[in-house]
Amino acid sequence: MFPNYDVIVVGAGHAGCEAAAAAANTGSKVLLATMNMNTIAQMSCNPAMGGVAKGQIVREIDALGGYSGIISDRSMIQFRMLNRSKGPAMWSPRVQSDRMRFAEEWRIALEKTPNVDFWQEMITGIIVKDKRVVGVRTSLGLEIKGKSVVLTNGTFLNGLIHIGEKQFGGGRSGERAAKGITEQLIELGFESGRMKTGTPPRVDGRSLDYSKMEEQLGDEDPQKFSYLDTTTPLKEQRSCWITYTSPEVHQVLQTGFDKSPMFNGRIRGLGPRYCPSIEDKINRFAERDRHQIFVEPEGWNTVEVYVNGFSTSLPEDVQYKAITKIAGFENAKMFRPGYAIEYDFFPPTQLRQTLETKLIDNLYFAGQINGTTGYEEAGCQGLMAGINASLKVKEKDPFILNRSDAYIGVLIDDLINKGTNEPYRMFTSRAEFRLLLRQDNADLRLTPLAYNLGLASEHRYEMTMNKMHATKRLINDLKQKKHKPADFNPMLQTIDSAPVKDTSSLYQVLKRPEISIEKLLQIDPSFKEYLSSYSRDVLEQAEIQIKYETYLQREKENSEKMAALEHRQINPEFDYSKISSLSSEAKEKLLKLKPSTLGQASRISGVSASDVSILMVYLNK
Repeated sequence: MFPNYDVIVVGAGHAGCEAAAAAANTGSKVLLATMNMNTIAQMSCNPAMGGVAKGQIVREIDALGGYSGIISDRSMIQFRMLNRSKGPAMWSPRVQSDRMRFAEEWRIALEKTPNVDFWQEMITGIIVKDKRVVGVRTSLGLEIKGKSVVLTNGTFLNGLIHIGEKQFGGGRSGERAAKGITEQLIELGFESGRMKTGTPPRVDGRSLDYSKMEEQLGDEDPQKFSYLDTTTPLKEQRSCWITYTSPEVHQVLQTGFDKSPMFNGRIRGLGPRYCPSIEDKINRFAERDRHQIFVEPEGWNTVEVYVNGFSTSLPEDVQYKAITKIAGFENAKMFRPGYAIEYDFFPPTQLRQTLETKLIDNLYFAGQINGTTGYEEAGCQGLMAGINASLKVKEKDPFILNRSDAYIGVLIDDLINKGTNEPYRMFTSRAEFRLLLRQDNADLRLTPLAYNLGLASEHRYEMTMNKMHATKRLINDLKQKKHKPADFNPMLQTIDSAPVKDTSSLYQVLKRPEISIEKLLQIDPSFKEYLSSYSRDVLEQAEIQIKYETYLQREKENSEKMAALEHRQINPEFDYSKISSLSSEAKEKLLKLKPSTLGQASRISGVSASDVSILMVYLNK
């Protein structure tokens, strides 16, 4: 009935979809197994993609030939570039998405991808022989053979939904939990844990009074996620809105605390610190008399509204009473209440850098099963697991991104070396080379690598090379274009910028933070026609590289020093217990995690700088 697949992907959320697409596009025969074909790529939480650090990840997925950026462009209803007032390392694209169109576009894209088959049924276990996965087992008792398996189960592993004192099994509202896999993995020797997340109520937008809220418009000149020219920016956008809770709202919420599963101990899983429930916020930040609420439309043609910032698992009557005390929500009609969900995860220190498990060969974990939260974090893990599963069955070298290569490299390195005791979310502060890892240059960093893997098309590769060469050409021309002080100083005086004393190039003046390429046109109007031949991406890229040249060079040098450590391989069977000068904690952690390089060892929690120095000396011997 089934062929012997190269890669079987279990779960069709964001991680599973990217894993299936990546494995198929690198030439593997793929089966994508899901409990419900109608919920492929469902946006379980907020209808949005990107944001701080997350937007950089979506751009990286796109640069590597993944689908998240393209799907986001095709389904967005609003675009905003966050943190424009800060430096370019902090600029982060974010789109508000049409929830139904997002899922539809993903399914269409997957069905158009050669080598992807689908099967709708619960997967209840994996088939293992000689510590190697060889397939999966379904709830009907079917055995499907596969050379590798990628588990992307999301919140479905023994999922338990909480609303007040009510609880029931489920992986998402209205959907069953997945049973059997956790128990089998524990029998095989895996360590597991419990985490929780939550979601807010959904309300009827027709019942809201937007005149009492602040309108949040999209960018005047919207951009998009994908570097490809097959998607286009929005010409029309939908607004989001902002309102606030109040002391009255908080008082109502507090009346339900005795029935809150978070406060009465019924929820044992750890929740996301950076996306707390509304009851957690008013408890932890008791001194604040209001909290921001983002009112987000769910799509172009629906009245459903997502109440971002009001995640809760309180009883539904308390939720409703409290939400009607929010400005603009006085007559709100609720579509469904918010809830919390507990689910199983497996500490990611049990994984290799490829996201393959250390205990079972050819078995990969991606997404919330690894303790992460967020569509973007899940999608990039799925991409990397799908690529590496495909490469391994073809007996090719693995594909690994380092911390200086991509936010994706930072995320995976953090997970496998440090683990996580709470749902892991990416932030720009986690990346020590964030000036190198900007959202504007993900294609320059990663598309050549994707092209070598067969993931990036010839057209995408040519676009990237053209951007790279055009940027270099423009920078060189700005160096050659020189003017006397009399040409520069009148304009510089109008913006309180220090005058130049000698003949200077446009390149030198552009290094000043208060000068933009547009301002250079006041000095040399003849340059306008020349600059019009360059795309906005190239102009932006050139300006960033010129202004931050010194800082970029410094970060590059630091990344090269780190790369030296990354290239120092360590035999996985190395016996650290023989090095008496290592600290006891370092020995324990190194023996447990078995890092493959000295750089990886240096980032393990509990391994000090002196331990790394001792280890380096020992390896040199």
